[in-house]
Amino acid sequence: MGALSDRLQELRDRGLHRRTRLVSGPQGPRVVVDGRPALLLCSNNYLGLADHPRVREAAAEAAMRWGVGAGASRLVSGTMTVHKRLEERLAAFEGTESAILFGSGYLANTGVIAAVAQAGGVVFSDELNHASLIDGCKLAGAETVVYDHCDLEHLEWSVSKASDRPSVIVTDSVFSMDGDIAPLEGIVDIARRFGSRTIVDEAHATGVVGPEGRGAVEAAGLTGEVDVVVGTLGKALGSYGAYAACSSEMAEWLTNRARTFVFSTAPPPPAIAGAMEALTIIEEEPRRVEKLRSNSRVFRKALRANGFDVDEQKTPIIPLIVGSASAATGLCEEALARGLYSQAIRPPTVPEGTSRLRLSVMATHKPAELEAAAETLAEACITTGLKPAGAPTERGATAPGDSGREIRASRRSGEVFDFAAEADDFRRAA
Repeated sequence: MGALSDRLQELRDRGLHRRTRLVSGPQGPRVVVDGRPALLLCSNNYLGLADHPRVREAAAEAAMRWGVGAGASRLVSGTMTVHKRLEERLAAFEGTESAILFGSGYLANTGVIAAVAQAGGVVFSDELNHASLIDGCKLAGAETVVYDHCDLEHLEWSVSKASDRPSVIVTDSVFSMDGDIAPLEGIVDIARRFGSRTIVDEAHATGVVGPEGRGAVEAAGLTGEVDVVVGTLGKALGSYGAYAACSSEMAEWLTNRARTFVFSTAPPPPAIAGAMEALTIIEEEPRRVEKLRSNSRVFRKALRANGFDVDEQKTPIIPLIVGSASAATGLCEEALARGLYSQAIRPPTVPEGTSRLRLSVMATHKPAELEAAAETLAEACITTGLKPAGAPTERGATAPGDSGREIRASRRSGEVFDFAAEADDFRRAA
């Protein structure tokens, strides 16, 4: 155990040690964190549905009707009536022939990528993809090539070097730590021209982006053009679980070959019923999606008024990049002491030198709360010796307050990408 103690101490010394915090009560706009009341600014409960009375009632009713657990994997005895009902609803919501439920977003992404990628083929992954996509690439029996973040030129060049090998392009639609949106039209165009399949993770777009919150794929006019759209039940839908929306043929393939589907117990009926009711609320009350967008605009405007350099992204995710891990944790603690909770995000979740507070807005926040929060964050920055600073908008830009350290530098650095020569270096997803 001595060696493990040394490694834990090293994490502490580097500002990378993590611990859970106790949040009392439901995931509302205000919570009690480790005994202290705070405005919650880091939840993915974007539409405030996790504690909605109708969602709670649906989950409770499902527990009484179907029980708490599914009892087995989907292919043994775990597929229940409530699962099939939600799959049908999700397929209609996404505009696809079928949808297949998974136990979590992590299980969905790792299972789908590993099932779709072919041995001897290539997976092309955005450098800022979520860890679940990265790990899915690692599990796939194919080469993984990482392309520069949202860089269509680099992606096209990389895909062209794959020759006739079967290939898959994998991307988040909304990037969870930066809040920007992938250039999906260009990605799908490249996939069409080179015969690649596409997998798009809409975890932070479902219920958030696009007409009535139907996602970035719908917003880009690409419904039915993406091979697999992965969505989650655990963010805007306020529950737990995930799904893959796709063609009937693809759903049949995933049912047979996605190991995280085949070998996992089916999602619990209360969570599925709760998500189904949340989906109904989204469809019946599109104003919730607009309220989220309005709150996002209010908060961004207030942050800019207080000296933060934040952009105009159309998502509720706002990164305040401060640079070092210790600076991020210091700002997190100071903000919490002032009644704001936004967890510090550090490597390996984000690249070295880009530690941050990852702020997220909910539809249930009050505009006045968000305006006051921006002022409080500015005060917390000053107290901790940082200038208010937001996410740089260009590669190589600097984050004031961290000695001008460069962040998010291009992986290419002006060098020519040679697929054959660089294959070993790119046998990873981040």
